[in-house]
Amino acid sequence: MRDIKKVTASREANASYMNQILPVRDSFDIIQRDLMIGGRVASFYFIDGFTKDEVMLKIMDSMMKVKEQDLPEDATQFARQCIPYVEVDILGDFDQVLKNVLSGVTCLFIDGYEAAIAIDCRTYPARSVDEPDKDKSLRGSRDGFVETIVFNTALMRRRIRDPHLVMEMTEVGDSSRTDVAICYMNDRVDAKLLENVSNRIKSIKTDDLRMNQQSLAECLFKRKWYNPFPKFKFTERPDTAAACLLEGKVVILVDNSPSAMILPTSVYDIIEEANDYYFPTLTSIYLKASRGLISFLTVFLTPVFLLFMQNLEWLPKMFYFVVVKDTVNIPLIFQLLMLEVAIDGLRLAALNTPSMLSTPLSVIAGLVMGEFSVKSGWFNSEVMLYMAFVAVANYTQPNFELGYALKFMRLQLLLLTAVFNWIGFLAGTIVVIVSICFNKTLSGRSYLNVKLN
Repeated sequence: MRDIKKVTASREANASYMNQILPVRDSFDIIQRDLMIGGRVASFYFIDGFTKDEVMLKIMDSMMKVKEQDLPEDATQFARQCIPYVEVDILGDFDQVLKNVLSGVTCLFIDGYEAAIAIDCRTYPARSVDEPDKDKSLRGSRDGFVETIVFNTALMRRRIRDPHLVMEMTEVGDSSRTDVAICYMNDRVDAKLLENVSNRIKSIKTDDLRMNQQSLAECLFKRKWYNPFPKFKFTERPDTAAACLLEGKVVILVDNSPSAMILPTSVYDIIEEANDYYFPTLTSIYLKASRGLISFLTVFLTPVFLLFMQNLEWLPKMFYFVVVKDTVNIPLIFQLLMLEVAIDGLRLAALNTPSMLSTPLSVIAGLVMGEFSVKSGWFNSEVMLYMAFVAVANYTQPNFELGYALKFMRLQLLLLTAVFNWIGFLAGTIVVIVSICFNKTLSGRSYLNVKLN
């Protein structure tokens, strides 16, 4: 275990050590400000852009009025008597000092005091709390998480005014030192789950969380490449996170990320939406059932269509209208696979298209490419119809990862059906069922297990 350097009574020695570690001369935003307080030399260390100027001016003005004969004996007494501010702490070692300075806290060294005084008057550059673009609210609160972790915890604390709500703060990443908050209700949470999550987070050895929550998720759960199903539920809505806390779940917040991770997560949790709870019971049941049915169809619609096209004798006469009537220039399986890739191409293009061009490009993609691809003989109209339904239906459930997991299940069904006919379809169906039933969550429970305690 390495030695921890302590703060000394010499302001000059402390400042010299700080200037060795911090690039004060090279970096314009790391500032050292020397003042005379009560006849002694004092050094402020802070990062420009994090400090509330008005608050610091008032604090400095109060300190400058301290006379030499009124100067307290130690840093603790000085903080109590001479700093008219709420969030003040006393730091005894340089590890804590450097961590606080780099986090935006102002640290003060006064000659003769064997401790640094941390004044947390920071403010973060952050956008205002508004409705998230993805988790739209039909009825209910229209506030959403932002990139500042303190604001996000406040949004949940506002909804749950219970002393049992605990928000543990820790750090992850040797370089980034990213703040991570573990939120739970200590009278409702599964103790084993909480211990498992806390131990995993505290045992993470990584240099940084460059992708915020995704990096943390990969550190928490070593995903197998062949398992596309999501292990976490993400939400940008504070009301959803608060409801999950009251159900006994664990919510993880990562600084710089405008969403919350929810554990444990079953397939039912991922499919459901917060809007379901703002409607009458019958309506919410219908919405959940519709979403589940549509998710089922996104997986099996095109494979079943392909199966019957390969075995027309199995098709009842009343469903003969679904048979492909035009000439099939390209085998159906290749048409379906090409459209799967084309839809993803259009989706990626939409993400990178400027908003002012999205409408005309959508018209071009929908009308020109859709209609003329059929007329040119590349695709059959029936194939275009079913793939269009699948493409639109993917957006009925809110989880992006689950959408791609279902897509991969559909692709393996298509390939197995095309190669092995009904035997391949049966084998692919078994693979889908087994992938869901035997999939494990972070807590070790089955993907279909919704019980918490």
